[in-house]
Amino acid sequence: MKIHEYQAKQILAKYGVPVPKGNVAFSVDEALMVAQDLKSEVYVVKAQIHAGGRGKGGGVKVSKGLEALRKNAETILGMQLVTHQTGPSGQKVKQLLIEEGIDISKELYCSVLVDRGKQRIVILASTEGGMDIEEVAANTPEKIKKVFVDPSVGLRPYQANELAFELKIHETNPKLIRSAVSVFMALYKTFVGEDCSLVEINPLVLTGDGCVVALDAKLTLDDNALYRHRGNMSLRDRDEEDPLELEASEAGLNYIKLDGNIGCMVNGAGLAMGTMDIIKTYGGEPANFLDVGGGATQETVEKAFRIITLDPNVKCILINIFGGIVRCDMVASGVIAAFKNVNLQIPVVIRLEGTNSDEAHKIVRESGLGESLQMADGIQQAAQKAVSAAN
Repeated sequence: MKIHEYQAKQILAKYGVPVPKGNVAFSVDEALMVAQDLKSEVYVVKAQIHAGGRGKGGGVKVSKGLEALRKNAETILGMQLVTHQTGPSGQKVKQLLIEEGIDISKELYCSVLVDRGKQRIVILASTEGGMDIEEVAANTPEKIKKVFVDPSVGLRPYQANELAFELKIHETNPKLIRSAVSVFMALYKTFVGEDCSLVEINPLVLTGDGCVVALDAKLTLDDNALYRHRGNMSLRDRDEEDPLELEASEAGLNYIKLDGNIGCMVNGAGLAMGTMDIIKTYGGEPANFLDVGGGATQETVEKAFRIITLDPNVKCILINIFGGIVRCDMVASGVIAAFKNVNLQIPVVIRLEGTNSDEAHKIVRESGLGESLQMADGIQQAAQKAVSAAN
């Protein structure tokens, strides 16, 4: 689950990570009130959306004085902010983060995430702060430092100390080594303590008055661990989420919208990935990832249909079910019921193998839906039929 920058900074501060003074505002008047409380000469107005690249899109403005802040707040609040992560339609800005200006001496980068290959938490850091880390990794990978953490002991102070020296913090201010070590330790504790999948600080700045501050912050919380952090559920901003993904989540379905025109309904994440791969092999483009899970019911299948068909780009639906716990005849009955209840107007290709597959094939043949519901023998034939029907 993604959260806003101001929410991320509230969590980081709880773990002892220094962040700029500031607060969220939902109107221009509130922005001015926050600024007046800060009593700073320079303010920063930051759009709060779940996307990076806000500065390049005009969503971050430095303001000298309250009048400049008011004008910038009026400009940003309500704008349709377009960044490289929002897509061409952009995202409407409904809230602002107003912060005090910071005297920056040096910008660094730091993030904490899981390296699946190493099966360990890794801390990534670079002297190239304030830049797209993907560009740094592609063009100058030697500038990215990595610290792998032994899960049995956690991040050790000596590792954090070595990282601080590798980032040459001592060249800016030797006294900041200890502060940087504390920040690295706190970021790791945040990652573990809140069950994050990502903690990213870009930039992490060294200030002119001798501090290490998280100037910008991004936290992504592991959805599968939210039951352990009930309070974090209130941080969810539904306006920032894709409405189809949100509806699927509430229905207990794993759904991710993509850009193609072939809707996919599959049981099992691995099978879903394989299904999307074979669609592309035969020249098609999947419109979504959708895993109905191992305990799918007729009701679940119908909900999945409704969500897929809400995407106007979908021209055909490919169902690929390998019945184990899920009975193929139950899925077939659910598909036929969905045809009637959802008033489906696009063709469906279905491949059913496993538990009660013979009964399922009989149900499909006797459904009377004809070419609207095509049975396939094997996933290759199913993919070919789906690609043909969608084009």
